[in-house]
Order: sequence, then structure tokens, then C-alpha cells
Amino acid sequence: MSYVVTPPAVVSVPVTGRTERFPVHRIYCVGRNYEEHAKEMGFTGREPPFFFLKPADAIVVADAGQTASIPYPSLTANLHHEIELVVAIGKGGRNIRAEDALTHVFGYAVGLDMTRRDLQSDMKKQGRPWCIGKGYDHSAPIGPITPAAQAGDIPNAAIWIQVNGVDRQRSNVSKLIWNIAETIEHLSAAWELQPGDLIYTGTPEGVGAVVRGDTMTGGVDGLTGIAVKVA
Repeated sequence: MSYVVTPPAVVSVPVTGRTERFPVHRIYCVGRNYEEHAKEMGFTGREPPFFFLKPADAIVVADAGQTASIPYPSLTANLHHEIELVVAIGKGGRNIRAEDALTHVFGYAVGLDMTRRDLQSDMKKQGRPWCIGKGYDHSAPIGPITPAAQAGDIPNAAIWIQVNGVDRQRSNVSKLIWNIAETIEHLSAAWELQPGDLIYTGTPEGVGAVVRGDTMTGGVDGLTGIAVKVA
């Protein structure tokens, strides 16, 4: 088969302990999924989950033991970090029940939902979509994926990020408003999940700005950590 333009390369993420890589299909993100983060953004309570997407090629792989680099993006003066547990889907499906959801999980990783906060806020005020604040180039750094069987007690794992060695966000995955299984149930009611999908499950409180030269180091207990520098 021939194409009028060269097809893009497959976006993929390394898998801990394996030579095969995880091909990325779609990136789903859960909004305001920790109560304290919802409060710092001006919201409260257990609202129904909502989702936004990032393009697959927003992925920036931060390999184990290395510091990845992302450019400071255009159009913003307020770039924020959001540390997140990422769920990698290995078996697709639609209308997946929460009690069956974890059988669809291939593994887990540490990710960053980088956000052009000023652009997002402006779009919110105007009642417009805020893809420009979330779904831009290099906005989805991620570490290697650990297969679920090797990941330990992820539902109760600590999650954190430091900027230049100073704590910014520190919480626990158990504080998710909608847990991993519930998130998959809700998400699969709206979209048919596919092998290769990634779900960024939300960020705890403490989000804040980073500037050129800052280095972010983050982790989730049981997973390979992530280190990313803003170029």
C-alpha cells in the first residue's frame, strides 16, 4: 500500500524487563480525580468523572535512569506539572464492568500531564474547549511500563513529584475519587477501549509552575520513576 505522505512512526513506550515495547493507541486523561486537587482548582465533592484526550505523539519517554528533556512550550507563561499514575490497557472492550476492569490492564507507569495553565484557564472562562492547554506537543512524558503482575500494591501506592529536589506533590493512589476499576468502567461506556490505550488517572494537590532549567523527578511506589527537565 502506498500513501500520499509518509505515515508517522508508531509511538511506543518501553516495558520493564522486556524487549517488546507498548504501542500507544490513544491517551485518555481523567480530570479532577483527587479531592484535594479538585479543591485547589475551585471545585469540591465526588462529581461524575470527565475525560479529555492528548494525541499519542504527545508522548515523551523518560527511560529508566535517564533524564528526558521537554521544550518550554509556546504561547504560555504558566506551565504546570501534574504527576499521575498511568494505566496501560492490554485488552480492549466496551461497557467493561468495574469488577472485571483490572483484567484489561497490561501494566502501570508514572506520567506527567503537563499543562499550559493560563491557556486552559482562558478557554474555561470563554466556555471553549481547552485542548490547547492540555493536548499540545511534548505534553505527556511517561516512564517505562511495569507489567501489572510485577507492580505491587498500586491501589495503595504513594505518588509524588519533586522540582529541583523539593517536594511539590505527595499523596497516595488510594485517594483517587474514581479508582482504577471505576475509571475504566466509566471510560469504556463512552469509548471502546483498545489495546495500546493509556489512561492518565488524575493528579493530587500541589500542582504548580515550572520554568526553563527546572528538573522534575516523580514516582509511584512499585514503578520505575521519571525524571524530566524543562529545556
